[in-house]
Amino acid sequence: MTQPAWNFEQLPRQDPGDETSVNLRAYLDRMPDAKMFAYQPDWSDSELIAWCGDFRDDGVLFLPCSERDVGVSEFRSELEACLAWRKSVLAARSGA
Repeated sequence: MTQPAWNFEQLPRQDPGDETSVNLRAYLDRMPDAKMFAYQPDWSDSELIAWCGDFRDDGVLFLPCSERDVGVSEFRSELEACLAWRKSVLAARSGA
């Protein structure tokens, strides 16, 4: 698999992170643009879970090979950081 141009997974973090945070960033890296840009920050947790489609019934993201659970709050935070990063990379590539 080719690494996406934005490579959010490898972007330096403010905290040390762990295997699960790397997996979450890799998951977000591979989310299609159309889906990523459809995200609305004012969605409720239930709306976010429905939009994502990969949360279990207990409100935890289904993220294989991870050490710990990823809840809605962490997912939303990383999603918003990824979205901002992706927009900046796409803008730089387009010369905007």
